[in-house]
Amino acid sequence: GDQANFDRLRFVELKHGRISMLAVVGYLVQEAGIRLPGNIDYEGTSFSSIRNGFAAFKDIPSGGLAQLVLFVGFLELAV
Repeated sequence: GDQANFDRLRFVELKHGRISMLAVVGYLVQEAGIRLPGNIDYEGTSFSSIRNGFAAFKDIPSGGLAQLVLFVGFLELAV
């Protein structure tokens, strides 16, 4: 590999490490019981009714999950 490839790999590793740190902070904030006010959808599902961790994938409406996946994909390509 050349220097440019090494620099790119270093940048990507730092970016993913920072994202992982933010994910851990987000998980800890949720475990502490801190939630956004209001509803997550128009049907009235509140943020406080969404469970923590992987169980949240069953509670979040499918449209919301699609938005999350598309937004993360956009960030991965754009940043």
